[in-house]
Amino acid sequence: MDLFNTTARIIHPIQVCTLYPPYTNSLGLWNRSDVKHLNFSLPVVNVNFTIPMQRFTLPVLELEMLSIFILTQLSHLFLRPLGLPIFVAELLAGLCLGDGGAGVLIENYFKTLFHVSPQEILGTLTLFSYTMFIFLSGVKMDLSIVLRTGAKAFHTGALAMVAPLLLGAIAQFMLSYYWKLNKQENLQLMFVLTTYSMTSFPVIAYLLEDMKILNSELGRLGLSASIISDILGVFLMAVSTLARILDKSIGLAILDLAAVTTFTLSVIYVARPAMLWMVRQTPEGRPVKPMYISIIIMGVLVSALLSHWYHMTLVFGPMVLGLVVPDGPPLGSTLVKKFDPIVSGVLMPMFVTIGMLKANPFDLSLVSNVSKANAVLVFVIVFAKFLFSLLPPILSRMPLKDALAIALILSYKGVVEMASYGIARDSKVIDSEVYTFAMAVVFMTAIVVPVLVRVLYDPMRKYAGYQKRNIMHSTADSELRILTCINRPDTTPAMINLLDVSCPTKETPISLYVLHLIELIGRATPVFISHQLQKKTLSNYSYSENVILSFTHFQRENHGAAFVNIFTSISPTDYMHEDICTLALDKLTSLIILPFHRKWTPDGSIEFEDPTIRSVNCSVMERSPCSVAILVDRGHMESVESVASRQASYRVAMIFLGGSDDREALTFAKRMVKDSCIKLSVIHFVVSSEVASNGQKQKTHNWDKVLDHEILKEVSQGASGDGDFLNMGYMQEMVKDGTQTAMILRSLVDDYDFFIVGRRFSLRTTHTSGLDEWSEFHELGVVGDLLASTDVSTRASVLVVQQQKTSS
Repeated sequence: MDLFNTTARIIHPIQVCTLYPPYTNSLGLWNRSDVKHLNFSLPVVNVNFTIPMQRFTLPVLELEMLSIFILTQLSHLFLRPLGLPIFVAELLAGLCLGDGGAGVLIENYFKTLFHVSPQEILGTLTLFSYTMFIFLSGVKMDLSIVLRTGAKAFHTGALAMVAPLLLGAIAQFMLSYYWKLNKQENLQLMFVLTTYSMTSFPVIAYLLEDMKILNSELGRLGLSASIISDILGVFLMAVSTLARILDKSIGLAILDLAAVTTFTLSVIYVARPAMLWMVRQTPEGRPVKPMYISIIIMGVLVSALLSHWYHMTLVFGPMVLGLVVPDGPPLGSTLVKKFDPIVSGVLMPMFVTIGMLKANPFDLSLVSNVSKANAVLVFVIVFAKFLFSLLPPILSRMPLKDALAIALILSYKGVVEMASYGIARDSKVIDSEVYTFAMAVVFMTAIVVPVLVRVLYDPMRKYAGYQKRNIMHSTADSELRILTCINRPDTTPAMINLLDVSCPTKETPISLYVLHLIELIGRATPVFISHQLQKKTLSNYSYSENVILSFTHFQRENHGAAFVNIFTSISPTDYMHEDICTLALDKLTSLIILPFHRKWTPDGSIEFEDPTIRSVNCSVMERSPCSVAILVDRGHMESVESVASRQASYRVAMIFLGGSDDREALTFAKRMVKDSCIKLSVIHFVVSSEVASNGQKQKTHNWDKVLDHEILKEVSQGASGDGDFLNMGYMQEMVKDGTQTAMILRSLVDDYDFFIVGRRFSLRTTHTSGLDEWSEFHELGVVGDLLASTDVSTRASVLVVQQQKTSS
């Protein structure tokens, strides 16, 4: 019995002669004893040429794969600037290699390059790739999101599935009556109805990841809604398959239902406990044994075979097995790391291209009644899906543009729909006209949806700073809201010491939001945990346990002066900045503190660097809704208690050159002098009169100079004993250029324990002339980069501050 348990469509066989078993290896590159010739004809320029082509299986397969990848990459090279995903390039490659492209220009094309024997091998590879793709999609899928999903996501996903199905069923009945369709044609329309009504989670996840909005509010809503819709769709397909079997044999339907139930229970109560045992047998931080991985892959193949035996779709078993794999490290992440690159990067592009190659553009006609009915039915289903996906967001008062974007996303079609139509075509459920029209719809949605979503939805729009959220504009007696990011547990002590040095008091408390960042591996759905709301033990809870204990202790030590809220974000590193900026926006923080991506050893050497952390820091600085600071920890940062215990003072230097970033840094530094153990020195670098008299143009505004003068006047009064800051000193350093500035800074590094500087990015003045070319990390600014350089031997840590960028 075929995959869909039906052979309703009448197939007229075509006789093709081929040699079995086919030859695998060629006789050599220079052997011309058994070759066929590809005759190229380019009518536009009237050029004809011939290429000899051997017909051995392996060389032909290699040439087919090479053709697919060359055309895919060349197409993507030109389509990427337009914002189109590589999926479009894969479809376009299939179109070029099919009947509408190479089949027209090359004589004997399908007899030589894509004839029967290589197609069987290529078909086996692509079917295996799709089976693995569905299994890995199950591994990445987090079913617990169904229990946590909100009403908006649930209603959106349910309506996106149910409404098109009901309206499509009514439309199918009317179309069947109008065009007098027979049983075979109605069967094709039923398949079109069920397939187009579904919304596939892997397809939506791929689209959101490609558009880099996976972690956005829109992305999370799309993922949640697609999971709801996909679960309903899988249930519908299983019921419809059993119904078709019931139509032929009641006994066989009962037997298949018993087999499906037994298989599902075996996977849940046998396979999953076995996988959990594998996890327990793997020491923390150690790789999973290769034998365990091999057993699971064998289980994937066996589950696909069993699915075929009890007449379900081939990928039913692998999907169920993937869903029970423990997500995250070590098992789920290992499976994804090992197989996702080869499946998504090599095999699935072949699957997509071959699927499009089978579509003949010359079959794209609306001549027969079934093709006309199919076109009308597809239009009704797509319109209904778009409309009813739009209603719940609008009723929940989502902005119209965002609602339109989520409706477009849920109407997107991709590789899962291509696979369904491909299997149906090969199983004689649908004819070539219906298949070609389906591929045309997939091709159109792949082009239109990403472009329109990018026009409608800008994830950076919500970060536009029209409201002042920085330290300078916070009132002196109000709480200071700070978001501290922890990407590794060993950065926690330095962050706590910095917060301790900032001297929180009951009169000027700190409201601290701690975000523990964990890389998402082996899962497609990002997770955001509030540890104040989440009381249950989660699989990733242990990763944040040390962070929670450390900051809880900090809150107890500063009772009434510090209020701590802890969160955990499990997301891809490319989207971590979205969680950071969104949390800062929601909590109305004035400052975000990020750890530097480089870690030093106590002896001053570099222990390691993490480029992904640097990428996150740069992304946050570009779009942050408030001020941002980067802490460069040299490994010797002390707390106030440790300094007081040895009856010493903690020496802090604030380097002031001028500008909004320096004023923000100075405002934060002034909070520190409330503690008698801390001695703050404000070092003001001033351009000497000799250089200023040359008329050199300073790229600073006069208003900035006025603001600099006002904030420094308060500092100078405090330094002279007339102000409120008796632990603060003020000094001026006259400089001629950047070279002299660097020399003075190098002479100061051993005199202080901690430096606070402004970033002053893209602000060119005489103070730093000539130093920009030597900067290694632009996110630290010129002065911060100099103090954090490996050329400067110091134990002092550095805090680089950037004031909030406001929109005009």
